[in-house]
Amino acid sequence: MGRRKHFTLMPAIALAALGVMVALPMLSSVRLYAASAQHYTTVTVQPGDTLWGLAAAHSGSSADVQEIVDRISDVNHLQSGALQPGEHLRIPE
Repeated sequence: MGRRKHFTLMPAIALAALGVMVALPMLSSVRLYAASAQHYTTVTVQPGDTLWGLAAAHSGSSADVQEIVDRISDVNHLQSGALQPGEHLRIPE
């Protein structure tokens, strides 16, 4: 009668140990940063104000006005660009 080979866990353990040795240095070099607090200016919409105009007025000269419009829309949960006089909007600084 022939001898049956017994399955051993040694190759699986060695492979797992190798994986940990490779992954651990990668994981330790990852740095996590907390998001910085966002500051807002609150404006009251005046007759004739547009979302684009408010974004342009509160952005720097090199800022992307479309990005500011998108941020204002997101922060204020706007469904469209239509503004109502007297409406209060938070403008990211």
